[in-house]
Amino acid sequence: MSAIVVTGTDTGIGKTVFAAALADALGAHYWKPVQAGLDEAGDSATVAALAGLPPARILTEAYRLNTPCSPHRAAELDGIEIDPDRLSLPTVAGPLVVEGAGGVLVPLTRTLLYADMFARWAAPVILVARTELGTINHSLLSIEALRTRGVPVLGIAFVGEGNADSEATICAIGQMHRLGRLPILPALDREALTTAFAQNFALADFEPKASVASPSS
Repeated sequence: MSAIVVTGTDTGIGKTVFAAALADALGAHYWKPVQAGLDEAGDSATVAALAGLPPARILTEAYRLNTPCSPHRAAELDGIEIDPDRLSLPTVAGPLVVEGAGGVLVPLTRTLLYADMFARWAAPVILVARTELGTINHSLLSIEALRTRGVPVLGIAFVGEGNADSEATICAIGQMHRLGRLPILPALDREALTTAFAQNFALADFEPKASVASPSS
């Protein structure tokens, strides 16, 4: 089993859409360890629809929390505390795409951040970043937080309209491999997403071979 973790620089930046495209392209299983907010269908249902994954390849969340907020607080509101032992990477046949929640430093408990969990997993991480104003700061802070913990970073995937200077600046200063950019799609469905991913990303880049010290290429 080879796992790839998808995290982001912030919430609402297209991380779930990217995870769906990646899971579809790799023929992977998908796992969202913690779903905070049950008013809508949830990220697992979104990925299943966009990636066309059968139910057997959508793994059940370790925690399903009612309130759409940081997992640590959502758990507290539900009267529970997230146990990191329940967040061990599951064993599946073939690739596994794991999606975090929000950004790199989102708390799972009052003493455990997602980045800490990534370090425990020791699986390669993809950082998803928007291309809008503020992305340089958010991206470089996220890269620094991951590398400080020794998390292996496979590369950065941008989502949004092209911003060549910002993307190049992030990759140069952060010594980060640019995986590609997923554009904003006028109609978001599996066919459009599959086409856009194939046109903008190379599957060979998602082999777990990069290290935390890899320079931009």
